[in-house]
Amino acid sequence: MTMEEIIDFVQNLDGALAVRPEPGDGSPEISWGDTFFFYSPEGVMPERTQPFATIVTKNQPGDERSRLDRPDTFRVNVAAGKESFLHWTGHTPREPATDEDPGAADTVMAHPVYGSVGWLAVVNPGARTDEAVRELLRTAHHRARSRRERRTDATAS
Repeated sequence: MTMEEIIDFVQNLDGALAVRPEPGDGSPEISWGDTFFFYSPEGVMPERTQPFATIVTKNQPGDERSRLDRPDTFRVNVAAGKESFLHWTGHTPREPATDEDPGAADTVMAHPVYGSVGWLAVVNPGARTDEAVRELLRTAHHRARSRRERRTDATAS
């Protein structure tokens, strides 16, 4: 899967918004070239809401082991939730991860930094993880939509 294929896939999910920071838009330079996915049926970046998935194109502070500085390398990160996390890793988010190589391509693994809160990651998704990434993105989108609906219902009460 290419980054554009992932972005197109997510943008076709109901109410999904892809935010792509770039120079001159007021976003921090470290985010330029990355993509952040939110559930936002209004089509505007929601305030005080975390994305349900991201695509990162470079090493982040504290995450150099992923080696995203290699040519044509990116990582898709997904707020998978406990059940999906357990399914793909064999352990709960709070349990210590195995000795995974966070730079291994086309492998679903615990996110090297945010795995403890249920995020999964795939560097350069390919044939082996294509369908898994799509299913994880659908699940994360559904979870984000459900959270939003619960918050909206709570404030309306």
